[in-house]
Amino acid sequence: MGRRRPGTPTLEEVAAHAGVGRGTVSRVINNAAGVKDSTRRSVQRAIEELGYVPNLAARSLAGRRADAVALVLTEPDWRLFAEPFFSEIVGSLGDALADTGMQLMLTLVRSEDERQHFLEYARGGRVDGVLLMSVHAGDPLPDMLAEARVPTVMLGRRSGDEYVSYVDADNVGGARSAVSHLLSRGRAVIATVTGPLDMYAARCRLRGYQDALALAGLRSSPSLVAESDFTQDGGRRAMAELLERHPEIDGVLAASDTTAAGALQALRAAGRRVPDDVAVIGFDDFALAQRTEPRLTTVRQPLEEMGRTMIRLLLEDMEEQSAAYRHVILRTELAVRESA
Repeated sequence: MGRRRPGTPTLEEVAAHAGVGRGTVSRVINNAAGVKDSTRRSVQRAIEELGYVPNLAARSLAGRRADAVALVLTEPDWRLFAEPFFSEIVGSLGDALADTGMQLMLTLVRSEDERQHFLEYARGGRVDGVLLMSVHAGDPLPDMLAEARVPTVMLGRRSGDEYVSYVDADNVGGARSAVSHLLSRGRAVIATVTGPLDMYAARCRLRGYQDALALAGLRSSPSLVAESDFTQDGGRRAMAELLERHPEIDGVLAASDTTAAGALQALRAAGRRVPDDVAVIGFDDFALAQRTEPRLTTVRQPLEEMGRTMIRLLLEDMEEQSAAYRHVILRTELAVRESA
């Protein structure tokens, strides 16, 4: 899907604002000779007033490409950097860039000062494009980069009404299929351990859980939902909390494999057998899912394809930046193993 980017002035608009031709603006941007000082000042003033940022493809023709892509992590919780999701997706992005000759630069942006500093860094042409991960609701950085005309692609999205290019998995459909699987196996009291609900992926997985129950004619109870943080410790605490509220739970959807691994610990500590007493399904299909006891049934995200698609969209935007942004949602599938 493509729509026009908000706040993206064109070279032609700068030329009209300054009262000069398009070629004059291009010569000023590239610091070429043959432009009168007064004209140069008029163009520079128009660029500043409109907030125009030169297209990176044009800059590359002038030999000023940085040959670097920034991978920006906006997650304030340092613990999540140790989770498998980050290493898996960073690996897939690095593999996808391997043949391009471009460097992948890891950058942390966790505060307003860091956000402003990175924006100026990107606007200054230090990188050719930006990949964003772990963006929470309300984070303005994607919009700031889009308005600055810096090619940007997000992994996931902040809401259903996203105005920046992104690649995502079908989180709703994946969670729905997982809960439908539990219901088809006769599970009647199904709980869920969510991720942080200020992240759209976590809310979508919760919605898929609720949708599957509704399709089966069952009502979703808030007391069967426990919010966590995608970590193993968080999953263990949330599962223990759910068991206190509802000892009769016989099925659980966890919002990530690491969360599910924590849930397995809590169930074991409570003397519950998996899957005999409680069936458990995770989300992601990391290598961890094959190492748990029992092995974890999980919703498989196509992480390699997600990484390749992010790089493809970014490179295309760097070569010829479009006035439209693109949204790609990739299918998930259920990997059935012993835990469910």
